[in-house]
Amino acid sequence: MALPQDQIPLLALPIEELPGQGYRRGQLAAWLYAKGARQWDEMTDLPKALRAEWAEQYRISEFTEVAPFPSQDGSVKYLFTLLDGQKTEAVYMPYLNRKTICISSMVGCPAGCTFCATGRMGFGRNLTAAEMLDQVLFAAYHQQHAPREIRNVVLMGMGEPLLNLENVFKALERMLHPEGLAMSPRRITLSTVGIPRGIYKMAEWGLEVRLALSLHAPDDETRQRIIPTAHRYSIAEIMEAVRHYYAKTKRRITLEYTLLKGVNDHDWQARALAQHFRGLSVHMNLIPWNPWEGAPHQGTPRAQILKFAAILEQQGIPTSVRWSRGRDVGAACGQLALKQPA
Repeated sequence: MALPQDQIPLLALPIEELPGQGYRRGQLAAWLYAKGARQWDEMTDLPKALRAEWAEQYRISEFTEVAPFPSQDGSVKYLFTLLDGQKTEAVYMPYLNRKTICISSMVGCPAGCTFCATGRMGFGRNLTAAEMLDQVLFAAYHQQHAPREIRNVVLMGMGEPLLNLENVFKALERMLHPEGLAMSPRRITLSTVGIPRGIYKMAEWGLEVRLALSLHAPDDETRQRIIPTAHRYSIAEIMEAVRHYYAKTKRRITLEYTLLKGVNDHDWQARALAQHFRGLSVHMNLIPWNPWEGAPHQGTPRAQILKFAAILEQQGIPTSVRWSRGRDVGAACGQLALKQPA
């Protein structure tokens, strides 16, 4: 039998190009995406000889090992070992009325944001579409859900999705396909630090998923201090792309803003931030900074977080404070760094 690395990854194939024809192809798609099978032997309504033949040619999983780390709040961090030995992470978060998984698009991240532990790691490599999809499928399997029970996917884990455009869009197409995960584009959110060409591409490709912009400062001077890529793209350039995306999709834009003590949490910055989003349908998520070893920042005190939120609301920007989950296992926003909790 061929080694897994030499086999064709099933999850990399467009639904229409899965092995088999007609009815058989539909059965295979259902086992992968509706039932979440992870072994050929589980596909009991496929002929045994056909399963043996396909097992020689194709692989189902993209991981050699998975380590789950449950948090006290019910979320679970997954540390995935990929076939080449590199690692990435995802976080499963159950809520009262929905199940969400935060997936990664890269090993590490090239954006280098100073407040993010993933950025401190640097860039390893892009993930394939199959590796992104398998994060969703494994989490569903481990939680004993059918894959389609996970109705919310956020690309907010490791990496900058818009610097891995081709693979991200392939993964999104499988998530949206009626024979794939059959998700609504309204329930998929792609978070970007602000890559204008990628935002324009998203609008052109017409997938209509939700766009989340991680702005983190209302002025270029502050932004360049904490986000290295801000030296390449000004806020004005990013906002032009965001307005284009909104005009094309009419999708409400989510804004992500991590509050750092004495850096981007001043009252004037809240008022300046609101000015950028006049005329757009937006929702602001303020994110209290989550600590990690060796970080050069401190978190904004709770009182100032609430004041910052109140100023935004007064300026007409709907605002929530997103208190992170999974901090005790290093799974909260900005903490993913391939480390096992103590």
